[in-house]
Amino acid sequence: MFKIPSFMLKDAIVAKPGFNRWLVPPASIAIHLCIGSAYAWSIYNPALVREIGGIAPAAEDWSLSSVVWIFSVAILFLGLSAAVAGKWLEKVGPRCVGTTAAFCWGGGYIIGSIGIMTHQLWLLYLGYGVIGGCGLGLGYVSPVSTLIRWYPDRRGLATGMAIMGFGGGAIIAVPLKSWLLNLYAKAPDYLGPLADVQTTVENGVRYVQVAGQKLEAIVVSASQAEAAFDGAQAGVYLAGTGNTGAASTFLTLGIVYFFVMILASFAYRIPAPGWRPEGWEPPQEDPAKQGLITRNHVHIDTALRTPQFYQLWIVLCFNVTAGIGVISVSKTMIYEIFGNGMPTIVDGAFTATYVLMISVFNAMGRLGWSTLSDYIGRKNTYTVFFVLGSFLYLSIPLIAAEAGASPSVMWLVMFYAATMTIFTMYGGGFATIPAYLADIFGTKFVGGIHGRLLTAWSAAGVAGPFLITFLRERSVNTKIHELAEKVDPAVFLQTFGEGKEKLAELIAAKSISVSRLMEVAPEGTVDPTPSLYNTTMYVMAGLLVAALVSNLLMKPVHPKYHMAEDALGEGEAKTTKPAASGKQTSAPMPAE
Repeated sequence: MFKIPSFMLKDAIVAKPGFNRWLVPPASIAIHLCIGSAYAWSIYNPALVREIGGIAPAAEDWSLSSVVWIFSVAILFLGLSAAVAGKWLEKVGPRCVGTTAAFCWGGGYIIGSIGIMTHQLWLLYLGYGVIGGCGLGLGYVSPVSTLIRWYPDRRGLATGMAIMGFGGGAIIAVPLKSWLLNLYAKAPDYLGPLADVQTTVENGVRYVQVAGQKLEAIVVSASQAEAAFDGAQAGVYLAGTGNTGAASTFLTLGIVYFFVMILASFAYRIPAPGWRPEGWEPPQEDPAKQGLITRNHVHIDTALRTPQFYQLWIVLCFNVTAGIGVISVSKTMIYEIFGNGMPTIVDGAFTATYVLMISVFNAMGRLGWSTLSDYIGRKNTYTVFFVLGSFLYLSIPLIAAEAGASPSVMWLVMFYAATMTIFTMYGGGFATIPAYLADIFGTKFVGGIHGRLLTAWSAAGVAGPFLITFLRERSVNTKIHELAEKVDPAVFLQTFGEGKEKLAELIAAKSISVSRLMEVAPEGTVDPTPSLYNTTMYVMAGLLVAALVSNLLMKPVHPKYHMAEDALGEGEAKTTKPAASGKQTSAPMPAE
């Protein structure tokens, strides 16, 4: 059986007297910046869905829904691994858990790059989804309980610092990934305008003869070409001759993330048993915060028997479901709502910046809302999330409808403001939940309890992207059929090489799209693209209302679930005056 080296365990990283606790947050932020790049997953979507086609999807290319599911699998294994690692973290310490996370996250990226190069989707699921997802979970939980113990006087701030990096990871990842994709990308061979190239269509797939070989041809519109490569033009391209740069980007980032996370893991330190800041006294129950801050502790296994655990599970799950689905397709969504009506503004650079700003506001929300919760209470903070969030989700279909009818910068600004506010509360929900748990269950097992609660993130990581892609694809197919009915049959046959009776085959082969149908639709036809996400927004608002009810019903844990004083350990049953402010001392810490 493998034995973990002693220098990796928590006994080897106990801080010595005089250690400054402010040296700990940078290590946690560094790890979370690496794993937080997962929030920039949508940057990969355009490249992965045209890996063979190069400039537009080919018949054998992966669909958007199958690619988005990779992100869902990663989040699923984040929660599952965190549920296991939470208790393991209490045993071995954050250095060992963080190092394991580095191997999983970096290695997952490298395996994923092999899957892209060989066009084996299962390797991408295994590498980035399963192994990388485990790295996400391990890296996510490693700093939380550590910083809560370093900052018992500022729990909201502590969890905000611990988790801020995860929300802000895409701030670095978006420009880095975009730069790497552009660096490694190569446009496929251009054969000329469609009118000048002789092609044939078989089973919805378009082919061209090149040097005596029948090869797949990709026909793209001007907007598709411009979105894929700067300066590209409409016409016919040869499938399989380009490179999106995705595989090389995965390989490069896997190596970089591995080394950064290893260095950060070795910088972790934990406080000595009983340490507490100078002048800090355990908080009394505050009526302004609903009396939810306990001075007792609940065992990690006992917490699962309390209704409060499942109420918080619903709070986290529904809040994450409402936000994570939008994040997974954010770049695609804003382009589909505003791209056709405002092509000079909402271009590739704009959508990439939008993804970047999601991370900025996500990170700001994590630190800002969690810090505010120290003053107004966790329950009040989540009440604000759910009430305000419901109204904002319901406003998006109205904004999209107006933008589709009369494109205007005003509607774009309103959409931007609504979604960015949503993302601050999405991030704030993650950062505030560990402090909420510490208030309800005490700090002794908060790391393990937090890890188990993150199974709510797993469920949301599946439900959110599934709902938004399922509802979007259903809307897309409906709109394609509606638009096809409006197109003249002769024009349809000339444009797509098949009659309307072959519409299902054309959809399956990705040879038809809403944008291409709009090019041949009768004058005055309203573009339905901005309305593709309406149903999803209504569903998300409903989830927030359900989470609001769960939060409003929150009460203190019944005393029967509290740990007995003799089970807490000597260091937590006594009170001793602390040493210098913010410095290490061996004084025992009182039970909270």
